[in-house]
Amino acid sequence: MTYSTIDSLSGLPTPSPRTGALSHLRVLDLSRVLAGPWCTQNLADMGADVIKIEKPGEGDDTRRWGPPFLLDQDGVATQQGGYFTAANRNKRSVTVDIATPAGQELIRELAQKSDVVVENFKTEGLKRYGLDYDSLSTLNPRLIYCSVTGFGHTGPYAARPGYDLLIQAMSGLMSITGHADAEPGGGPMRAGVAVIDLFSGMYATTAILGALEARHFTGRGQHIDIALLDVAMAVLANQGAGFLNANDVPQRLGNAHPSVVPFQDFPTADGNMVLAIGNDAQFARFCDAAGVDWARDERYASNSGRVNNRKALIAMLIELTRTRSTADWIALLEASAVPCGPINNIAQAYSDPHVQSRGLRIQQERYPGAQLPAGHVNRVVTAASPLRLSETPTTLRYAPPALGQHTEEVLGDYLKLDSQQLETLRAKGVI
Repeated sequence: MTYSTIDSLSGLPTPSPRTGALSHLRVLDLSRVLAGPWCTQNLADMGADVIKIEKPGEGDDTRRWGPPFLLDQDGVATQQGGYFTAANRNKRSVTVDIATPAGQELIRELAQKSDVVVENFKTEGLKRYGLDYDSLSTLNPRLIYCSVTGFGHTGPYAARPGYDLLIQAMSGLMSITGHADAEPGGGPMRAGVAVIDLFSGMYATTAILGALEARHFTGRGQHIDIALLDVAMAVLANQGAGFLNANDVPQRLGNAHPSVVPFQDFPTADGNMVLAIGNDAQFARFCDAAGVDWARDERYASNSGRVNNRKALIAMLIELTRTRSTADWIALLEASAVPCGPINNIAQAYSDPHVQSRGLRIQQERYPGAQLPAGHVNRVVTAASPLRLSETPTTLRYAPPALGQHTEEVLGDYLKLDSQQLETLRAKGVI
């Protein structure tokens, strides 16, 4: 079977080299905060035309989350939250009040011209507006409709709202994160970023790409049910597998690894570093470089031995690592191909020469070349997409948009609304 050269209701051809792998697709983004927007930013970075629907006058909740707030062109803090910029690059912002019948009709018309819808309302939250999967797929059978919720569309918790912190707690992730209770600062901890939201966005991206591939053969879209709790249970990975297969309930070990030693942070003469020694050969090279004979001791020669004798080995390592500076250790061990590194703060990480050489800091303008009055944000800086495709690389088209920045443009181009129709809708508070 051969693929069609056109696979989108937008009628655009499939991508040619270097235009973006998904540049032939249109995505209607009804999501907000992080999990859904993270998914749609991935799609947007790969070239999809992502239309972000936001409530007039308010927009995505994260537009107001701060400090820190974005700075205007004079370096003065505004009331625009920096959080929003993390997950909304390459999208066009359109304001529509979906609580109004006219707004619902606009969404239905846009859905008929889209390939994908992503939403993260509570289970059946869009059904009362006629914007659920069943309603929209009737109008557009090729539509791929991805729902991201806390607990999914089935089960006793389906109606509950779900947030990353709550899911980290319920899934057991917090029980294995942080120092042991007996240690200073011990107790369960959440991760430093909303990792379950981010993982959910990545799983949603993967599922959408799978559904798009299936549509080549079936000609039909489908509903995708992504639950944060499902994702959290899945990404317990080896820790979950240890319980499922050995009935071993993992405990918190701080920065140590439950199955690999030494694999944690260590103090140095002037700070701290990380050793990530993943096999016996690396441990032997570490010992040679450090001038110790532990790799010839049967208690430490194998990883299983090192795990069983963790306490004694870690105590000796701490005494050893304190004898040199972090920079000296890294220079010594890197020369022997022993995985190690400093513990950077975020500013130090962005100053790292390798990070800089990879171009991981992206600066864009919302209004390229425009002279804006005081108080307006134009320059926005984001972290580059890690998706690197040789023939269809990610693209940079739009900075994280101002609220409603593209309303007239999108509704005029896609729905053919003229200026008078747009003004009428705006006067009624629909857009």
